[in-house]
Amino acid sequence: MRKFNEKRVFAAAAMMMLLAVVMSVSVSADASINDVVRPIVEFLDSLMTPLLLIVGSLGALYCVFLGIKFAKAEEPQDREKAKSHLKNAVIGFVLIFVLMLVLKLLMPVMIDWVKNTELETVATILRF
Repeated sequence: MRKFNEKRVFAAAAMMMLLAVVMSVSVSADASINDVVRPIVEFLDSLMTPLLLIVGSLGALYCVFLGIKFAKAEEPQDREKAKSHLKNAVIGFVLIFVLMLVLKLLMPVMIDWVKNTELETVATILRF
């Protein structure tokens, strides 16, 4: 018997909820795409600055913690392991930070794209 995986169940539930939202948007032809997307875009835009601050501060704290762990390591294997963890953490947090900045910079472009897109075009794309 397969082991219960909470992440897969959560991902499946999220996909089903997203599918239900998409289907409700594509079914209601009298609704404007701007009416549907505007609250989502405003919500994402309002979250970007606090998320950048939180990710930056948590990343800095975690890297300091790993740096201390690296400095305290006495065995060569522990030093290499801590060094690898520190390197991976820095790469991960830089990647997350850059992607969030790109999203913040591309938000106006996405808003303009959504405003210029008709509901029929989105419904046609979703049917394929």
